[in-house]
Formats: sequence, structure tokens, C-alpha cells
Amino acid sequence: MLAIERKTNMNTEKGISDKRINEIIEKHKGKPGALLSTLEEVQENNPFKFLPKETLVTVAKKLNISYSQVYSVATFYSFFNLKPQGKHSIIVCRGTACHTKGSKELLEDIYRSFAVDDKDRESDQSFTTPDNLFTVRTVACFGQCAQSPVVEVDGKIHSNVNPRKLAKILEDVKKEDAKKSALKDKPSNWLFDLKKIAFYFL
Repeated sequence: MLAIERKTNMNTEKGISDKRINEIIEKHKGKPGALLSTLEEVQENNPFKFLPKETLVTVAKKLNISYSQVYSVATFYSFFNLKPQGKHSIIVCRGTACHTKGSKELLEDIYRSFAVDDKDRESDQSFTTPDNLFTVRTVACFGQCAQSPVVEVDGKIHSNVNPRKLAKILEDVKKEDAKKSALKDKPSNWLFDLKKIAFYFL
């Protein structure tokens, strides 16, 4: 019975419960820019930061608009994703200044470090590692040409990046992830401490 309820309340492909989607839709329904605001919040609440087809269908139905209209908005704005995104984001600038300073080589280094074959790359703009840890994409220009080549990792801009610096950045991200996972999995000592306190007062 529990398994059936979980399947009903959470679509694993959506990554977000139908109840939560409905709450977000009702929050923005009838307001100016309701569709854009709804899609933004739904994607933000999705642990994989994307908008699967099932979600777009639900939004269209609840807002009483066509699926094609919802899909057009989701594909027009670059900040919307139609495929699952990694936990961490890596954005490599491919502007002229960055390109001449080696951004293409940096991108190739990333491909090699994640063992991504040419045939597995969806495009030159974006790919997500099989473990959903990293999503790598390119951008036309960050507007920081004097500091090229530029790479953004999890919202932080790194300038004058070379292969060694890039490897260090990614290694630090992985180490921080491992550290957080270790802390999360570490059992709480509150019961042990409580026993020590009780023993002290006996």
C-alpha cells in the first residue's frame, strides 16, 4: 500500500510531487506573467532542475493554455532545462577572447576528465555526467574578456583559467561534496551524550 501511495504522489521522472506542482500553479494563476513564474518555480523545486514533458502538460492543463505555448516558453528562455541537470554547474565561455586563450582546450579537458566520448555528447552546448554530478555547458560571452579564459562553477566566476587551475577547482568541488556526504551519513551522538550526562548525575 505504501509503495502505491508513493508512486501516486511522486513521479520519479518529474522529480517533484504533483501536489507541489499544483501549489505552485495556484500561487501564480491569474497573475501577470503566470506561465513564466510558474515554470521558474517548478524548475527550482525540481531536485534535477529541469522541466520534463509531464510537468509541461500539467502546467498547460491547469493554466488552461495550449501545450505548444508552454513548450515555446520553456524552449525560448535559456535558463529553462528540458533534461535533468547535474548537482553542480560548469559553464565555459566560448567568446572570441576566451577562445583564443584556450577555452576550447579547457572544454576538451572537461570531456576527457569525465570520459565523455564524441558520440555521447548531445551538443557542443551542454551535457550532464552519467552520475548527475556535473552539467557542463557553454556560453557565448561572460563579458569579462580581459580575464579570459573564464569558467563559471556553481555561480562563481573563475578567471585566467588553465588546465591545472580547472582540475584543482573541480577536485575541490568533489572534495566538498564528499565532506558533506560524510557529515550527513555520520550518526548522531546525542543519545551517547545523554547517557554520559545521566551517568554523571547518578
